[in-house]
Amino acid sequence: MQNTYFISQTTSLTLVIVISFIFAYLGYYHSRKFRTTSDYLTANRNIGVFSLTTSLTASALGAWILFGPVSASTWGGLGSIIGYSLGTAFPMLFLVYFGKKIRSEFPKGSSLIEYLRRKFGKSLFKLVLLMTIFYMFIFLCAEVTAVAVLINYVSGTELWVTALIILLSTLCYTLYGGLRASIFTDNIQMIVIGIILIISFIYINSSIGSQFSFEFISQKNPQLLSMSYLSSYTAGLTFFIAVAATNLFHQGNWQRVYAAKSFKILKSSLIISFVIIIPIVFYMGFAGMVAFSIDETVRPDLGFFSLLLKNQSILISLTIITLGLALTISTVDTLINAISSLIIVDGKATLSLKKTNYFNVSKYIIIFLSLISFIVASRGFDILYLFLLADLFCCAFVITVFYSFYNKKINEKTAYTSIIVGLFGGILMFPSMDFSKSLLVGGILPLEIFNPFISQSLLFLSFVTATFLPIIVLKFTKIK
Repeated sequence: MQNTYFISQTTSLTLVIVISFIFAYLGYYHSRKFRTTSDYLTANRNIGVFSLTTSLTASALGAWILFGPVSASTWGGLGSIIGYSLGTAFPMLFLVYFGKKIRSEFPKGSSLIEYLRRKFGKSLFKLVLLMTIFYMFIFLCAEVTAVAVLINYVSGTELWVTALIILLSTLCYTLYGGLRASIFTDNIQMIVIGIILIISFIYINSSIGSQFSFEFISQKNPQLLSMSYLSSYTAGLTFFIAVAATNLFHQGNWQRVYAAKSFKILKSSLIISFVIIIPIVFYMGFAGMVAFSIDETVRPDLGFFSLLLKNQSILISLTIITLGLALTISTVDTLINAISSLIIVDGKATLSLKKTNYFNVSKYIIIFLSLISFIVASRGFDILYLFLLADLFCCAFVITVFYSFYNKKINEKTAYTSIIVGLFGGILMFPSMDFSKSLLVGGILPLEIFNPFISQSLLFLSFVTATFLPIIVLKFTKIK
């Protein structure tokens, strides 16, 4: 970690407290008039185009866009950026069709899991529920860690301080106001995010001039733009599969499907969100390639900040903190409310405990999960590996779950078998923590017998196997 910071801890801490308090107050104040179960879970199914669009977009983005696409672009090139961008945005188009379908089949629902509970038995339903909560919990840990690391980098503020403020302020209004509060604050946060991103683009473009171009990247690191660069293709496909699959199980998206006032509004909001998300994620990845081309010694995940903080401007530092906070809070409140809604609606069906207030149960569980997230963020743990493992689980589920919308003959046994086979195949290829080998490649079988492409593309092959192996099972298993 650096010893010289761009602003003082006092200034940074003041900004974090003020911004967090503002969003907490706004969320609480707005939702105080809406206290029904329907408001908490689906915002009374009365959200218009603007609110739904900004909420979908803000929730899809997060502090991860400041690190993930930037880092991936330095080794995966243009392909990784395209894959990241499309993977993040694709669920919006996907939901145009499935959103209409699930709203028509379950008009009073609030989650995807409800569909599975009705179609399949409790065994598969519980498995998908646990997988979804696990994925969103890892996402929560990653978001809080990311913003804590960002503010530590800029000002040296202790990780635990930022994590504590973010979690407490977000919990205050989200557990009180539910989805209604989350959507309202998302509207404001997305406006802030949009303005700051435009300012950052103008600032970087004016400060480094011709270096902020594809021509400059081509001169310094032509492999990043090369059509023959194999890592570009494998990285692009890996990120597309992983990011798209996980976001399809994001309960926050499904809540917003049900929150739309009408399907027409939902469709318009999803399409607009798709269009907005792609250039934002692409911009971050492009900034990473430029930063790497200027200085190949730059930390890959800090490429975007190296461009903005080149002149060590206090104003720019404050702007970066504001951007990080807006991105994080908009995602954290969505995740908290999403997990809470799953516990209230689907946990009730799972546990079947009489005389139990599941609203209170959900709040206790959320507070417990937030405590773990606080500990993870405070220690600065690198949870990327765990995140990738969560992605793998989502990949193994995605084909079977969503194909069942089309094929009504798929039964629980067939679905269970296809998921387990896909997951088992993916785990066999899933790389070790140093990415040098896997359980199969270099474990069960000697590394030397495999083509170098296989040993160098374990993560890619793991995700591909987990995603597409279930198709073979579904095709060749007799569906009764």
